[in-house]
Amino acid sequence: MEGAEDEIQADVAYGIFEIFLNKELRERGSPLYELVESAVDFSDAFVEIFQKFSDEYPLLADTLKKRMGEPAALYRMLQEGEGVTPSRTVMTYYIIQDAPGVIEGGMEDENAGKWLIFIEPEKVDEAWRVVRDMTTKGTLGIASKVSTAKPNPESRDSRKVIFVYTRDWSDREDVMRVREELRKLGFTDRLGYKRNIETFRGEYSKKGKRVTYYSA
Repeated sequence: MEGAEDEIQADVAYGIFEIFLNKELRERGSPLYELVESAVDFSDAFVEIFQKFSDEYPLLADTLKKRMGEPAALYRMLQEGEGVTPSRTVMTYYIIQDAPGVIEGGMEDENAGKWLIFIEPEKVDEAWRVVRDMTTKGTLGIASKVSTAKPNPESRDSRKVIFVYTRDWSDREDVMRVREELRKLGFTDRLGYKRNIETFRGEYSKKGKRVTYYSA
């Protein structure tokens, strides 16, 4: 039981650190995914940021060190795609990308909703890059996220899922605009759109029960 609790604490510590790291890197000019995909050496920046994280959150930093060893081990994982490439991410269940100018966490608003793209694992990395890049350009919704290689007990099959969020499920024009943009990106199969309201209530697809609000 203690081992499971330690793992949960380490997962939480890593999740907070990843948010901290991404914020610091963006303020320095380049998001994590750009540095990793361009094979840029950002070790000096990483050391400075990890030290700042340790100063502000010493208990979380200690938890990470117990799990990962020296910070250099975590840096190597990031270089290999942790937190950037879905198939190489094992420390967190999802990778999230906010659109520019959007308040962080806006996708959790109860008025928001999302298009769900289910995709085979071998295709998720490329699909995510496409959706992520368009999200950062502001041509899709307010945020996107993708499931990763970390085993998720809530998953019902081996497929991965990309969520593309819109600000307001009742704004049908905007919801369908985003759907049309996804078609242009090659996602032409019929997709379902789910409101956050149903998600927060814990309502999921079951036989004979429809939880998708739009389908297109």
